[in-house]
Amino acid sequence: MSELSNYMQQLGQQAKAAARDIAKANTGQKNTALTVIADQIELQQEVILQANALDMQAGKSNGLDEALLDRLELNAERVSAMADGLRQIVALPDPVGAIDHLISRPSGIKVGQMRVPLGVIGIIYESRPNVTADAAALCLKSGNACILRGGSEAKHSNQAIAACISNGLKAAGLSVDVVQVIETTDRHAVGELIRMESFVDVIIPRGGKGLIERITKEALVPVIKHLHGVCHVYIDDEADLEMAKSIAFNAKTQRYGTCNTMETLLVSKHVAATVLPALEALYKTEHVELRGCEKTCEILQHCVQATDEDWDEEYLAPILSIRVVSGIDEAMEHIHHHSSGHTESIVTSDHSTAMRFLREVDSSSVMVNTSTRFADGFEYGLGGEIGISTNKLHARGPVGLEGLTTQKYIVLGEGHIRQ
Repeated sequence: MSELSNYMQQLGQQAKAAARDIAKANTGQKNTALTVIADQIELQQEVILQANALDMQAGKSNGLDEALLDRLELNAERVSAMADGLRQIVALPDPVGAIDHLISRPSGIKVGQMRVPLGVIGIIYESRPNVTADAAALCLKSGNACILRGGSEAKHSNQAIAACISNGLKAAGLSVDVVQVIETTDRHAVGELIRMESFVDVIIPRGGKGLIERITKEALVPVIKHLHGVCHVYIDDEADLEMAKSIAFNAKTQRYGTCNTMETLLVSKHVAATVLPALEALYKTEHVELRGCEKTCEILQHCVQATDEDWDEEYLAPILSIRVVSGIDEAMEHIHHHSSGHTESIVTSDHSTAMRFLREVDSSSVMVNTSTRFADGFEYGLGGEIGISTNKLHARGPVGLEGLTTQKYIVLGEGHIRQ
């Protein structure tokens, strides 16, 4: 067995033992750990920022694109937000041990379901060092041990944050092995982790499409996958056009490098000539490149012809594809063929049309009269998320505390025997 395999096996064994430790921890212990971690992150802000500066310098030298650099960068505001996110998780109800659907059966027994941790979660992610804190916190609160594999581009940032996590675990009397950050940057560590079915119960990858496709294909451990975000906004012919302009502008420009950013705008032909020129003027202020269908290019002065590949592209950049459609049926047909199943929104004042869109569009989040940028665990009241699952099983949409647990049946009796 290679040195790397030995190292990964050791991590797996330690995580398996730590999973039993954290599964029986009470809410107070878990909240104490999270509170201390949040305090440590604030106290160690300068250390974290210095570590991040090393990662940013290396990233620029290695030619990381602007979207990845945006995800990688930490500043005082983002470090503070990291700590605030941990405190929000402290305030959330502990899902572990909750009993649902307890019913009495004719035999006299009571049958229900108890929420329990998944066990050991392996999380593989790129760029964003804040994921180290978010993932650790969500796994800890939901009673899981975790093995974190951040990208090599964030190695200094991740280790600085990991030190804060260890201090919090120690302060609460919990095993430091509850959260383990893989220290090696050897790419083969990912291959080892996703095949450790004896120790790891589920893998959650966060990163580019290539990473997630590879892990989904090669993993022996079950995967909760977060595929790319090709998100759509459809402006219906019954839309309030001022509202539509505001939503379509925000969904594209509020932040470019996120999976819930709109990448394709669909517009009903009945309002296209009115709303598209106004949107073009807005997008011009943010230097957004527009790529459109033939009808869009006829309406707009500064629009290039979209290719077939554009409709399937997650740009993560100031680029937007636009298509004029005949109505809701063609809009939904386009979404059916080109969406990644992440988030879609309709702008309309027609209730029946809105309900059709909600029922018939098959994505993890479907919205009416709002920006796709709200597809986020914090905005949904989950207090943070481990990712946005485009799976249908076991979790779908933003994966918060409840998504990191499963249920087992419990049966309560008083000496009952089956006749």
